Amino acid sequence: MKAAVFQGLHEPLAIETIPDPTPDAGEVVVKVARCGICGSDLHMTEDAAYGCQHGDVLGHEFAGEVVGLGREVTGLGIGDLVSVVPLRSCGQCEACRRGEVAWCREFSLQGGGYGEYAVTRPNQCVPLPADVSLADGAIIEPLAVALHGVGLSGIKPGDRVLILGAGPIGLAVAFWARRFGAGAVVLQDVVPDQEPRAMGLGASGFVVNPEDPVGGSDAALGGKADIVFECVGRPGLIAQAVEQVRARGTILLLGLCTQPDTFNSFAMLSKEVRLVTSAFFTRSEYEAALDALASGAIAPRLLVSETIALDKVPTVFEALKSAGHGQCKVLIAP
Repeated sequence: MKAAVFQGLHEPLAIETIPDPTPDAGEVVVKVARCGICGSDLHMTEDAAYGCQHGDVLGHEFAGEVVGLGREVTGLGIGDLVSVVPLRSCGQCEACRRGEVAWCREFSLQGGGYGEYAVTRPNQCVPLPADVSLADGAIIEPLAVALHGVGLSGIKPGDRVLILGAGPIGLAVAFWARRFGAGAVVLQDVVPDQEPRAMGLGASGFVVNPEDPVGGSDAALGGKADIVFECVGRPGLIAQAVEQVRARGTILLLGLCTQPDTFNSFAMLSKEVRLVTSAFFTRSEYEAALDALASGAIAPRLLVSETIALDKVPTVFEALKSAGHGQCKVLIAP
């Protein structure tokens, strides 16, 4: 099969022909139909902290058709269309039974979506209903990530919400914040590219004010935010969020940042700010994201800005690392 293969840090991916995967007894093979390029994929190719090795095939936001079954697999059939939960787990321990698969002792992140075929486990396959497309199946994962964060934030109807970063996760947070009843939902970024998409996903305002980000968000919200979602993962943004949130408000971290960061803990303490971190999602949240699409929610589909063929991946992938690329969620159609 063909796949976009990791070559090394700071090097472009390369299209290679590698062996077709074969399933072990408890595995399935999925023919990938759509796979999203995630911001964390971009980070993985630039930062040694993620542990990528030469020859790895990235891609954890994917959906496709079951084309191979291990001899011990039950509950799935050849031809089933599925979205793959990219949190590899045993499926049997207490954490898995609760649907909190990220806390399974066998947990790891599922890759392989940047290839024509990928191996996964049956407990990670979520069947797609007839009214949900394979492209929809590839955006369930970022929707679930955002839903998990919104749920952890303690959001209440009428809350004033500020979202730092108008990438796919920040935009998905806007979608869920509105569904949870937030009053004002303002996205803040350093470029205006995603403003139309943000408004379509439920934002009430969009701020671009690099010179005075705190003043800009205060003006757009009519005061300090009840909740600030940090969806960028850049040093300095926690300190900025402390200035943007109200006393006894909440800062929710969704952005991945492997670099050391500093902030004035006294400034946070003096306002009794609650700092919450969010990682991954639960099985029920993944299914809730699917349900939103199945019930006819159109807005999440606005996340998709382009669908590309596999041979275009190395070029587009590198372009997405540059500021001002104008893209949102790019899907691969292997």
